[in-house]
Amino acid sequence: MTEDSTHDATDEHTAVTTDEHTAVTTDARDRRSRADGGGGNGNGHGGGDGNGDPSGDGDDGDSMRPGDMMLKHPTEEIWPQYAVISLGIWLLASTPALDYGSALMVWNGIVSGLVLITLAGITIYRENGYANYANGFVGLWLVFAPIAFWAPTAAAYANNALVGTMVITFSVLIVMRSEMDGPTVPPGWSYNPSTGAQRAPLIALGIFGFFASWYMAAFQLGYIESVWDPLYDPGTQAILTSRVSEAFPVSDAGLGAVAYSVEALMGFMGDRRRWRTMPWMVAFFGVVVIPLGFAQVLLVIMQPIMVGTWCTLCLLSAFGMLWMISLTVDEVVAMGQYVVRLMRQGDSLWTAFWMGGTISEDEEGVDMTSERPIGDSPVSEPFWGVSIPWTLLGAMALGVWLMLSPTVFGTTGLMADSSHLVGSLIVSFTVIATAEPARAIRFLNVPLAAWVAVAPWLFDGVPTLAAINAVAAAALVVVLSVPRGSFEDRYGGWEEYATLQTFDRLNPLSS
Repeated sequence: MTEDSTHDATDEHTAVTTDEHTAVTTDARDRRSRADGGGGNGNGHGGGDGNGDPSGDGDDGDSMRPGDMMLKHPTEEIWPQYAVISLGIWLLASTPALDYGSALMVWNGIVSGLVLITLAGITIYRENGYANYANGFVGLWLVFAPIAFWAPTAAAYANNALVGTMVITFSVLIVMRSEMDGPTVPPGWSYNPSTGAQRAPLIALGIFGFFASWYMAAFQLGYIESVWDPLYDPGTQAILTSRVSEAFPVSDAGLGAVAYSVEALMGFMGDRRRWRTMPWMVAFFGVVVIPLGFAQVLLVIMQPIMVGTWCTLCLLSAFGMLWMISLTVDEVVAMGQYVVRLMRQGDSLWTAFWMGGTISEDEEGVDMTSERPIGDSPVSEPFWGVSIPWTLLGAMALGVWLMLSPTVFGTTGLMADSSHLVGSLIVSFTVIATAEPARAIRFLNVPLAAWVAVAPWLFDGVPTLAAINAVAAAALVVVLSVPRGSFEDRYGGWEEYATLQTFDRLNPLSS
């Protein structure tokens, strides 16, 4: 080492040791980097020059934005294309041999196999990344085709679903798991919402929902003669054969299986920087989980009203979906903040949404003002961004109590339907509000509680005890839903919107 370099190193060491705040910040980032599985070097490869320039025009002129890298990657690492070609050949060979029992399904398998082989060949020989991702849509179609064509045999359903899932894995998941460079924690955040640990519960719940829905779809499609229900037998069978289910042009349970499979697969997509490298994917994931997932929850909530019974597997899937919504909100917020940031720096919405970008190391989250107060426990990492204050837990319990109250007090008719519906909605909104970025959702319980209080006086034949119970439960729901509860994380300024701070400052019940 030369004398000059030794002198520089000594000066740097002195500066670090004399600046306590810098040391704290560095330690916090190191801990978070280890929790994320290692940080990037911030040189801007894959999305900018590492100095906050969203255009990706580094000094060498060769930097590429994440979207460009993902288009180029399939043409550089081509071994997945040979796997897709093999799957196409398998479809061509297995479709006639498995006795699908449907000419439409046979032709669909053959044509899909040829398309897979053709697009993989274009990716290899024409170096066209778009062709690779087009195969991802072919895989999605293969998963959906048995539902669309009412596949008459279980072999047709299983073969298409398995091949379609593997095609998506090779053409999309493996390509998008390529590691990007740069910071991992959003600016002003105390953790990274896109780590593998953060996504693990979502993937697990998606897989459970897929198999539960797949099992019920097997009954609707005629592969099995009965369906198991440990609590409401024959409730599940009654729901699957009800006029509501038969109103769908395809198996509604099969649609659920497709949706859950997409959610689970999207949970695997991208690395721990996908909140900024793949805004489009996080947005689509959010759409599938949040609005579409809540629509599924509403359908389950309506079952006792429209069919007159519950379905155990449906209830478990719906409850899991509520927690999926709660666990998804934080990543969607981080993505939205970053897209807005890129647009303020001059990007169009189209470019920011599809291409993503990077930030400088100096702007990365986790500093001495936003370090998680509860520490960096790897056991709790999957649930960072979610907290359950005792007030919300109490509101959930009251929602369940309202759902059970018709049985306890013997109410029937519209009053019973109202208790089932409103109690379920209170549970739903409260579970979603356990997500700290969505804590303001708890206020939706207030109008629901108001309805609970007045409903007994609008319907005839409500027992006095049931009316008193409704009023008392409504008052408690309001009292428990208004307090905000404690926050354990920071969200780059989103706290103001997540908690309605203006209201909280005026609210004597808010903690």
